[in-house]
Amino acid sequence: MPRAKGGVKARKRHKKWLEVSKGFQGAANNVYKKSREQGERALAEAYKGRKRRKRDFRTLWIIRIGAAVRQYGLSYSTFIGKLKEKNITLDRKSLSEMAIKSPEQFEQLVKQVNA
Repeated sequence: MPRAKGGVKARKRHKKWLEVSKGFQGAANNVYKKSREQGERALAEAYKGRKRRKRDFRTLWIIRIGAAVRQYGLSYSTFIGKLKEKNITLDRKSLSEMAIKSPEQFEQLVKQVNA
């Protein structure tokens, strides 16, 4: 009986990594070893990026809210503190959107919080 060396499985595994690394520069897109190394790294970075995106957006919303409430003589922290005092439960994303898309509503909210 002939010896089975696993050539089909190896070829399939190699093709999988070469597919992942399509578009990479240099040897990383056509040499299996480099392709696998760079592919694994790319997937790890993509995972980290998905986590980082959440942080970045929250930071952006906070900056936007802070800039909007400064027009009314408040700081971000005092505004959020007063929102919590008044039991107004709006998340930072919706506050940021409100400040940009409907400033008159945001102004009413600030006046309500300041009262």
